[in-house]
Amino acid sequence: MAPAGQKSSPEGQKSSRTPLNERILSSMTRKSDAAHPWHDLEIGPGAPIIFNCVVEISRGSKVKYELDKKTGLIKVDRILYSSVVYPHNYGFIPRTICEDSDPMDVLVIMQEPVLPGCFVRAKAIGLMPMIDQGEKDDKIIAVCADDPEYRHYTDIKELPPHRLMEIRRFFEDYKKNENKEVAVDDFLPAKEAYDAIDRSMTLYSDYIVQSLRR
Repeated sequence: MAPAGQKSSPEGQKSSRTPLNERILSSMTRKSDAAHPWHDLEIGPGAPIIFNCVVEISRGSKVKYELDKKTGLIKVDRILYSSVVYPHNYGFIPRTICEDSDPMDVLVIMQEPVLPGCFVRAKAIGLMPMIDQGEKDDKIIAVCADDPEYRHYTDIKELPPHRLMEIRRFFEDYKKNENKEVAVDDFLPAKEAYDAIDRSMTLYSDYIVQSLRR
C-alpha cells in the first residue's frame, strides 16, 4: 500500500506531466525559425496611411537600440553621446527598405513609452527630410492609431509648433558630440509621407525579387 497521504499508481504507469528539464531540452533540440520583424510582420492593409511599426527605442530613452538585420533581434547600438533622450517612440516599418538599405524609420507620437520589440499601429501625418552625414535619412512622423489622444490627427500641421521644434532639435543635436553632422529640412505634409512609404514598399518588393534570383 502507498504511504498515508499519497495516491497509489499502477506499476509502470508514467506521469502525464513531462519534467520541466526534459521539456526545455526537447524544445532546444527542435529546429524552428523565429519570426523576423522586418520580413515576417505584415505592413498592414491600411498602408501607406495606417501601418504596423516595430518600436526599437522607447520615448525617454538614451539607449540607441536598433534592429539586427541578420537575426531579427533588437540590439544595443550605443548610448547617446549627448545629454538628450528620444522625444517619442522610434522604430521602423516592416517590409520596407530605403536607399540606405535599412527599413523606413518612424517617430510615433503617443501618450506612453513602448517597450523595444513591440509593434503598434501607426498613422502617418508627415515627413521629416533629413541628411545624416551626407546621406538621405528621412523619417516618417506618425501618431499611434490606437491612442485616443492622438489618433484623430491627420496632418503634421495640426501638431503644436513647439512639438515640431523639439523633434527637429533632437535630431539636429543627438550626434553632435560624435562629430557627426545631421541636417533637418522643413517638415512636409502627410501626402509626402504616404509617397515615401509607397516608394519604400516598392523598393522592398524589388529587393526581395533580386534576393530570390541570387
